[in-house]
Amino acid sequence: METYKRSQINTLLSRLSERPRHLIFVTGPRQSGKTTLVLQALDQTDTPSEYASVDESATDFLQIRGPSAFTPEFEGQSERPLDSTKDTQWLVEKWQQARLACERSDRGFILAIDEIQQIPNWSETVKGLWDADRRNNRPLHVVLLGSSPLLMLQGTSESLLGRFETIPLTHWSFTEMSAAFGFDLEQYIYFGGYPGAALFIQDQSRWRRYINDAVVEPSIEREILALQRVDKPVLLRRVFEFGSEHSGQIFSFNRMLGQLDDAGNATTLARYTELLSKAGLMAGLSKYAGGIYRRRASSPKLNVLNTSLMTVASGYTFEQAKADRSHWGRLVETAVGAHLFNTGVPDYRLFYWRENGFEVDYVLTRGRRLVGFEVKSGARSTRMIGLEKFKELSGVQAAVVVGEGGVPIMEFLSESAQYWFDNL
Repeated sequence: METYKRSQINTLLSRLSERPRHLIFVTGPRQSGKTTLVLQALDQTDTPSEYASVDESATDFLQIRGPSAFTPEFEGQSERPLDSTKDTQWLVEKWQQARLACERSDRGFILAIDEIQQIPNWSETVKGLWDADRRNNRPLHVVLLGSSPLLMLQGTSESLLGRFETIPLTHWSFTEMSAAFGFDLEQYIYFGGYPGAALFIQDQSRWRRYINDAVVEPSIEREILALQRVDKPVLLRRVFEFGSEHSGQIFSFNRMLGQLDDAGNATTLARYTELLSKAGLMAGLSKYAGGIYRRRASSPKLNVLNTSLMTVASGYTFEQAKADRSHWGRLVETAVGAHLFNTGVPDYRLFYWRENGFEVDYVLTRGRRLVGFEVKSGARSTRMIGLEKFKELSGVQAAVVVGEGGVPIMEFLSESAQYWFDNL
């Protein structure tokens, strides 16, 4: 099968064809294909390059010019334990080696370092090395990969301010999973957008183990607990489990407190929900309202950012999920919300709306412009009166029905968030 390349590779290649001006950050949730995309780009450019990972298991066989094909087996290698000896000295040595290679090359050089956030105080070290290269006008490109924007950029607000450009990767869309793995609409809604798991969908037990072992556990352990202060790690896991089980539903934090053990307080739950969102697992969407304070104070609408997380939590097989009309309707709604959230990063914000018994599933904003979305899956009864009332009260640019009687689900999942502002 021809190797699939995500569209972000063109952005990366464009950056690498320029004179080095900024560090290049490639960020995104775990298992979104960051490593594969960077290796594909290194394989496609004529500039000499080296890929190195803070994770020792990856550097064993990926040095200069890594594989150009997408391989789930390779992508999973980064789930092995870290080599704890990696520190800033290792980073300096890799950088110095790249400088020597750059001096020997008439086309410059590219150094790509994966899992950079695993090195303590990495940003200060990178700042010193990068600034020295700029003073010497050295044609050395540096690409840094990190598993989530939150942790990739943590601590860089001052030390690396103005020194980097970000290329964000999100969860794979329906069109990408269809083109790369032949997913149909129902398969995408159920199995979601993790490319590494795509080869296992015929063995659903194996597929579930992969999602838990290669996505959920590393995301929580290595992207949050290892790099953030979390006083109640068991509670954080429980918040994720609760959100996965109740995706598409609105819960006040006080209501959640009554259903979680050792729940702490609403502030703790809000912070843990935000951490899960930054790690690419689950968002707590705020209610759209006139003021920022009211948005933050509202009850969140829980929405996993990849439907496979909801599927695994449900315990349903593919056939059982389709047979339960209520569950399937909520899964479709979750897919719509996740798609708007993922394709809208970082320029758009996603909310829901509810007022005096009226409700709209999703509200997408770009500055002061609004688009409302109501999902009709055919598996639930949905009244359009909420959407009409929202149009009257909000000055919304457009109101979109997704599903029966409106934009077909497949068509909707084939367009990005930007489409609804530029074409309505």
